[in-house]
Amino acid sequence: MIDIYDSEFRKADLNLLVVFAALMREGSVTRAAAALHLSQGAVSAALGRLRRLFDDELFTRTRTGVEPTRRAVELARSIEPALGLIQGAVTGRDHFDSATARHVFTLGMSDDLEAALLPRLLAATTDLPGIRIAVRQANRNTVADMLDHGEIDLGIAAAPAHGPDHRTREVFASGYSCLFNPRLLPLATPLSLDDYLAHPHLLVSYDGRRGIVDDLLEVRGLTRQVIASTTHFAGAALQLTTLPALITLPTHAATVYADALDLTAVEPPLPMPQYTVSAIWHTTVTDDPAHTWLRHLVSEAERLTFPARRNE
Repeated sequence: MIDIYDSEFRKADLNLLVVFAALMREGSVTRAAAALHLSQGAVSAALGRLRRLFDDELFTRTRTGVEPTRRAVELARSIEPALGLIQGAVTGRDHFDSATARHVFTLGMSDDLEAALLPRLLAATTDLPGIRIAVRQANRNTVADMLDHGEIDLGIAAAPAHGPDHRTREVFASGYSCLFNPRLLPLATPLSLDDYLAHPHLLVSYDGRRGIVDDLLEVRGLTRQVIASTTHFAGAALQLTTLPALITLPTHAATVYADALDLTAVEPPLPMPQYTVSAIWHTTVTDDPAHTWLRHLVSEAERLTFPARRNE
């Protein structure tokens, strides 16, 4: 049990922590003051006391407001969930009420997952005026670091790299499909390997040089004709409206783009691996009611998007 008579603990006015949380959320002294119904002077004075308490600048001025230091980001991972628990104890509410809450949830994921999940997430929050969903581009190699720096609340990626401070949950299983425009490239289906190799390809790759398809073909002593590359699946799919080419991409995204752009999605003519997409978050927010609600929201979005692919 915490020693409430400890001299260091008695220095920590809980009202200061509320100001800290508002500054983290709003990114501005002016906006934090408005949210807390305080004067800018009062918030500035509280920030001065916070800096002395934690012996850190905590927030530095920018042209658009204030930006948290690394120490502030580390503190936020503990302070914000703790404030939520205290609020629940004081008010008798230990849950997150999405109907009345005012909260921005930031997700980190690549654009193929965004295409598949974001429409469901937005549909589920349409009638929740205080809830906003923000998405930042991320991949399996970056989500853990973005979580550690407080840049995102939840990451969604295929086999995300993580450490002991992170928790993960499998969301769904996926694979790969081929996408093409049947009006410009009238190919027979199922797609044959000869047709697959005879026509140009758009490559989606972070380095722009090669992808998993090239590795699989190389084992067979084969190559494909790559005419261009991009780092975004949506950008590549849009090119197919005017370009007679093929794209090999995750099935969950191929289905979305095929429906939206009137394209054809088929199985690749060579064996492709299946993989698992997982949600990842920092362990300090596991029991936070708001974060629990967010994870449930993502789970429901996945269930409605992929009713036959649930991997739990």
